[in-house]
Amino acid sequence: MEFKLFFILFYFKCYPTFDVLSWLFDMERGRANRWVHRLQGILETALGQKMVLPERKLESIEQFLERFPAVREVIFDGTERPVQRPKDAEQQKEHYSGKKKRHTRKHITGSTRSKRVILLSEARAGKIHDKRQLDEADLVSNIPDVVRIEGDLGFQGLQNEFVNIHLPHKKPRGKELSEIQKQENKEFSSQRVVCEHAHAGIKRYNAASAIYRNRVPDFDDRLMLTAVGLWNFYLDAA
Repeated sequence: MEFKLFFILFYFKCYPTFDVLSWLFDMERGRANRWVHRLQGILETALGQKMVLPERKLESIEQFLERFPAVREVIFDGTERPVQRPKDAEQQKEHYSGKKKRHTRKHITGSTRSKRVILLSEARAGKIHDKRQLDEADLVSNIPDVVRIEGDLGFQGLQNEFVNIHLPHKKPRGKELSEIQKQENKEFSSQRVVCEHAHAGIKRYNAASAIYRNRVPDFDDRLMLTAVGLWNFYLDAA
């Protein structure tokens, strides 16, 4: 069991090709492939039993309060990972991220001040806008009003739909922000930077940050979910 745990953790940390993995662990390439996909599911289940996996869907306010009774702030942000350039022209357009200037897949995360990621959307093609992805994931409507929700200007418009949304000041067209607004934006950024620290922690695992090259559809989503669980587990153990 220790060998299998080391095998899958090594895969998450280094994300080697199956050729390299099979050579390092002295096994046939196809067996290394099968082990990765089998052990990833087992690791995900184990992390779920440890209550460190993020929620993918909130069905009710009661579910949020039961799962996260001590949470008073949720910080939303998008994170992307590069993918190989799709061969299909339409898929190329869907996956091209104007922000990253490359083809990507994107997740929306919800983090706490302690850098723990408690909410995670499904992976989507990189072209999708942050707010649209958050809306379609429906992660905000079942967060209680007493919980402060923060985001960047990529979620502009959300403040018109919910009373507990806090976003930075947006520069008016043809005008400048006041000095007070600039200072408030600076303080706001210093508070929500913890979500960037959380993303950096997750991306210590190359399986969640390097160019995605697996052929199994949506396996990148499972890799990201497990990497988030490993990061949360690390925070609990620290």
